[in-house]
Amino acid sequence: MRILHFADLHLGVENYSGGIDPDTGLSLRLLDFLNAFDEVAKYALNEGVDLVLFCGDAYKSREPSQTHQREFARRIWKMASAGIRVLLVTGNHDVPNAIGRATTMEIFGTLEIKNVTVANRAGTYRLETKSGPIHVVALPWARRNALLSREETRGLTFEQINQQVEAIITNILNGEVASLEPDVPVVLAAHVSHSEAVPGSERHMTVSDDYVLLPSTLSRPEFDYVALGHIHKKQVLGKSPPVVYPGSLQRIDFGEEKDEKGFFVVDIGQDRQVDFRFQPVKSRRFLTINVNIDPQESDPTRAVLQSISSQDVTDTVVRVQVSIPEHLDRLLNEGEIRKALNNAHYIAAIARDIEREHRLRMPVASVESLEPMEALRAYLSTKKPRVPIDSLLEYGERLIQGSEVEN
Repeated sequence: MRILHFADLHLGVENYSGGIDPDTGLSLRLLDFLNAFDEVAKYALNEGVDLVLFCGDAYKSREPSQTHQREFARRIWKMASAGIRVLLVTGNHDVPNAIGRATTMEIFGTLEIKNVTVANRAGTYRLETKSGPIHVVALPWARRNALLSREETRGLTFEQINQQVEAIITNILNGEVASLEPDVPVVLAAHVSHSEAVPGSERHMTVSDDYVLLPSTLSRPEFDYVALGHIHKKQVLGKSPPVVYPGSLQRIDFGEEKDEKGFFVVDIGQDRQVDFRFQPVKSRRFLTINVNIDPQESDPTRAVLQSISSQDVTDTVVRVQVSIPEHLDRLLNEGEIRKALNNAHYIAAIARDIEREHRLRMPVASVESLEPMEALRAYLSTKKPRVPIDSLLEYGERLIQGSEVEN
């Protein structure tokens, strides 16, 4: 059985947009995310995938636009109509603000779209795929106030509340695994925070209180594979069973500049042996160009342009960070720098870190009381000469001694 595991699509993230596509009328940044989603669907259709697990956060907003909902549904329908089972787990961005309001993915369940299952509540789903049955124990995002009443949390610390939430979720999972069929593969699909996970850009996008689960809660021998969503950085946190975050499909900010983006493909054999591998997708490149201007540089703009020319900025979201001495700042031509970045998708910033000159200021009486060599040493300590200070002091001493002999 082959499973495709992805999460954290976040349609609607349109920072660093770069404009509108004239053919579709959609922002170029939205097309980045949709193109990555298309790669997911294409792989599922062409590589014999039996089950697609989406582990939460379809949209950036809890109230997505009709356009975002349409584009998400198009691709889900494309996979489901080809006979691929699709299970959608609701994430924290998919849960409405008010109790009683529908989640952003509930429409799929309401319309009873063939081969699409929505996991709005914790439970076990027995799904029939082209390669046989599978149990998916689903653990969608649950707000803390849905698990605990105000009375139960009154006077408790965050850590104590988290322990109570963990105990509740542990009991839920205990109940689910107790009724599993022994010869059917089992996958846990959850949108949660794992205590050992390295966080990503989700820290800046949080729309509700986070709770954190310990490895022992999720890593159970009954599970063949643990498919997680919520953390945007790809990572494998356990091997027996594999506990996996695929991360988001697109880079969202410069904190993800070096992160590889994509999804996981999971093969479960008849002997319940699991093989899983990461499948990268094309993701908009983010690039930081750091330039340190030498204090002796006569043309700081030229130095920045040389650094830019050494990089391929084509179609990137780029930022230039210039560390420049104060006396050279006025010579920096930002217009020329922007021209050099003309092939970039988006110029995020041209930032200057101005190095202020620190001058040693001494009372006149103190200076007059210094011996010549002491005064010279104090002066040189306020500068950044290219020649070693000891060499300059040696020449200075010769000059001073020569002057004294002549006198």
